[in-house]
Amino acid sequence: MNDADQWIETLHMRPHPEGGWYSKAYRSSESIPHRCLPDRFTGDRFYSTAIYFLLKAPEVSSLHRIRQDELWHFYDGGSLTVHVIDPDGNHSASRLGTDLQNGERPLAVVRAGCVFGATLNEPDSYVLVGCTVAPGFTFDDFEMPRRESLLETYPRHRALIERLTQATAGARQS
Repeated sequence: MNDADQWIETLHMRPHPEGGWYSKAYRSSESIPHRCLPDRFTGDRFYSTAIYFLLKAPEVSSLHRIRQDELWHFYDGGSLTVHVIDPDGNHSASRLGTDLQNGERPLAVVRAGCVFGATLNEPDSYVLVGCTVAPGFTFDDFEMPRRESLLETYPRHRALIERLTQATAGARQS
């Protein structure tokens, strides 16, 4: 059994709709009432949630969007790149890992409303990260836009969009 499979088994991970594997790590015991949240939320939300998330070659995290900021924390394996397209169409890439001299950092932030996904930086590798969301995540906050919609909105990012979108229907696609 390789390290990726050991993490999947030990952390009781299951397939994630965006690709890769995940398991719940934390959910606060208190919640924020819907009336106190911005209009983009459809109900109460826990203060914060966190998951373990793992990609192993050749998996990618498909482009998706959530309604909250999301923090990515590096734990183990190779390194990965978190690709972000902001609402204005600007692309940025954060390398998540521990090779600080080559631009990697152990934490990356994705702002609410951005489209984002991730790729492994080394072939035949895996990466274990943590993803923390506040206010807490529910799948009501998750959207995987269709490839065609993303290409229409962000045509200059065609190569990235084609690499990080699924050919079949996904969760809450628009």
